[in-house]
Amino acid sequence: MAISMGCLVVLCVVCPLLLAGAVRANPWYGLFPQFYDQSCPKAKEIVQSIVAQAVAQETRMAASLVRLHFHDCFVKGCDASVLLDNSSSIVSEKGSNPNLNSLRGFEVVDQIKVALEMACPGTVSCADILALAARDSTVLVGGPYWDVPLGRRDSLGASIQGSNNDLPAPNNTLPTIITKFKRLGLNIVDVVALSGGHTIGMSRCTSFRQRLYNQSGNGRADGTLDVSYAAQLRQGCPRSGGDNNLFPLDVVSPAKFDNLYFKNILAGKGLLSSDEVLLTKSAETAALVKAYADDVHLFFQHFAQSMVNMGNITPLTGSQGEIRKNCRRLNNYH
Repeated sequence: MAISMGCLVVLCVVCPLLLAGAVRANPWYGLFPQFYDQSCPKAKEIVQSIVAQAVAQETRMAASLVRLHFHDCFVKGCDASVLLDNSSSIVSEKGSNPNLNSLRGFEVVDQIKVALEMACPGTVSCADILALAARDSTVLVGGPYWDVPLGRRDSLGASIQGSNNDLPAPNNTLPTIITKFKRLGLNIVDVVALSGGHTIGMSRCTSFRQRLYNQSGNGRADGTLDVSYAAQLRQGCPRSGGDNNLFPLDVVSPAKFDNLYFKNILAGKGLLSSDEVLLTKSAETAALVKAYADDVHLFFQHFAQSMVNMGNITPLTGSQGEIRKNCRRLNNYH
């Protein structure tokens, strides 16, 4: 029974959280992976094929589609509210601070929807397209596979206020981030595992500039940031201007879904403040960062489960909402 004290500490911190995660995974609110097996048997194949084309054309699209699902689920639940454009009755979530000039992948969703409407009109929801596209994107860049529970329906409205207030932000404190997750029934394992989605994708200079120049209001860089990495970032992210200049969230392997994001954090090379605080502001989250840095299989297992947990946030089912024919507008759009 030889086990080091270090391992015991990680186990003590991680195990109760894992058990909590296992209990929460069910029920799936009436969602199940075989939902379209009779009504649209080729649905998953159609989604996968178009996502594969999009990612082959631009690897970054994988991260964009994962993020689209995340930004959908955290506002009003996983109901495709994020896809609605402005109209006489809708103020689009696309104009919110976290989404404007940042959220992307809408054209890929449009393409998938057109193909699905041809194959099975009025059957597959835009919310389910987002859930499937996020899973397919993850797999295509080397990440884990999971069965996606299906059967969500699409919202009849959007919430720009929810989008501005409820999404975890790069500069939020760790307690604020944890609160935003817990409000939706997600726990600390979900916080750290889903943050690992930053193993792919890019971030804008405006999301981390304060770490380079004025982290604590004292005109100095964030002391937890590796000095040479910070110098490298300053070259492309000046004190003013260049807001939309892009930088990889995982500086070592930006196009591959792996656990280097967590290794980078341990080396002081987490790009966002919200990445770094997982290590520096809580023993619980730090234990998970170290566990995932040590064991890619553990990270993959938890990420897959946390994506299912996130995909279960208050879906519309049964006769609630509708199945949009065009993901950008309601069926009774005028």
